[in-house]
Amino acid sequence: MSGLPHWSATSRGQCQQLNEFFMDSEPGQQASSNIPVATVTRMALYLRELQQLQRSGLQSIQSGALAKRLGLKDSQVRRDLSCFGQFGQRGVGYSIPKLTKAIQSILGTDRSWNVVLIGSGNLGRALSGYRGFKQQGFRLVGVFDNSPEMIGTQLGSLTVRSLDEIESVIQAEKVELAILAVPARSALAVAERLEIAGVTGILNFAPVTVRRPKSGLTVVDVDLAVELQRLAFAVVNQKTGNS
Repeated sequence: MSGLPHWSATSRGQCQQLNEFFMDSEPGQQASSNIPVATVTRMALYLRELQQLQRSGLQSIQSGALAKRLGLKDSQVRRDLSCFGQFGQRGVGYSIPKLTKAIQSILGTDRSWNVVLIGSGNLGRALSGYRGFKQQGFRLVGVFDNSPEMIGTQLGSLTVRSLDEIESVIQAEKVELAILAVPARSALAVAERLEIAGVTGILNFAPVTVRRPKSGLTVVDVDLAVELQRLAFAVVNQKTGNS
């Protein structure tokens, strides 16, 4: 997709520009750049809440009620959603089934994704058992390690395989996404190997940057220590603001 307008979360005019761009796009096309990470994160949170509400049997919801569940302002919810189209009706709110389907399409989770996990240590084992992956359309098709002690052991329904088999599995299963849960010293080499094999996106839990200049690989970093630092910063600043 080309010609995507530059967008800022605080610019109403540019948000409208993006909205018009979506209206003129072919069905199924998605914007993939220039959208703030915070907006994408909130869209995922909206989807999670809507799915819970749908399972409870609720059919519609107002922006204020959805915002309250997430500790946000209703104007934030409306602003985020309006950047991708018109979903609600004044006085009625949003249809939960329709909005759920729309956000899944926006996030790319209206399809199934085959995923491989590299690293079967404590973190890898915890990730392999996370039910949320399957619920959101992510199918774990292989777990890999280079440790002889780990290879051949069982992780749920999967047997940990040698990293030497990773390329063949990626090709056979048409894998596009990978979860990296390996030590920092190994992360970059494994990421490069995954990209060469055909993986286009990595969820990186290693505490090191695996992005390379001019690489087409999309990487999302999840460093738990950094997240705790962010939390500490928020708590400290909240206390400062209240004093």
